Amino acid sequence: MSQAPTVTLSHGSAMPRIGLGTSPMNDADAERAVSTALELGYRLIDTAENYRNEVGVGRALKGVPRDEVFVTSKFNKRWHSVEGARTAFEASAEKLGLEYLDLLLIHWPNPDQDRYVEAWQGLIALRDAGLVRAIGTSNFKPAHLQRLIDETGVTPEVNQVQLSPVWAKAAEREFHAKHGIVTEAWSPLGKGTDLLSNPTVQELAKKYERTPGQVVLRWETQQEVVPIPKSADRSRLADNLAVFDFDLTADELTALTNLDGTAKAAADSDRAGH
Repeated sequence: MSQAPTVTLSHGSAMPRIGLGTSPMNDADAERAVSTALELGYRLIDTAENYRNEVGVGRALKGVPRDEVFVTSKFNKRWHSVEGARTAFEASAEKLGLEYLDLLLIHWPNPDQDRYVEAWQGLIALRDAGLVRAIGTSNFKPAHLQRLIDETGVTPEVNQVQLSPVWAKAAEREFHAKHGIVTEAWSPLGKGTDLLSNPTVQELAKKYERTPGQVVLRWETQQEVVPIPKSADRSRLADNLAVFDFDLTADELTALTNLDGTAKAAADSDRAGH
């Protein structure tokens, strides 16, 4: 069983550098996938209120010592207030069967509602109370992040965004690096695109005798991005975790980055959200 190396977040938590995403699994599927992933060595598990699978994830977590696993959840816009964040935490913690969460994220900024700063203040209070070890955001643009920093003086530890070579998010990654925010990638394998069959990816997979998915995940991990690929297949789960024992060259990283913009547009968090 292999385990991923970790990255230390700005508030001190050690987060594994690759994890398991669980959208859109139901409770039963999530329980099976998470159980398998934990057996293989995964220690970062990502879920959300909106996935409706926190109960299943929690069942799978019962077999692992609490201090060995890093559990992330996210909450929806109806909880965008100081008290709402507390309510959302309590609901997620109860479903997961946990006393604390390792990381809790605002799932989308929903700027039309204009309450994400209040939600952030609620997360700060949860971290101060020790109920959440780390706090962050999901799908926030640099402008949204800057507003949180300006209005609260507290910078998110993580921002989770839709990211892969076809959505390289250079501006976002640059902003994150400047402010000590860890970039986490959802849809890191380019779900809904033909990324894995792209000739550049295929050529590198052949050269390194790896799967196309491993090549893409290595592009991310070599650039300090934490990917959370979703899979329920045991062999694919094992492959996705085994990406830290080879390195792409600088030119190869650039060739993959140059695929940016070759697929459908990424979700626009000024318009999308829940």
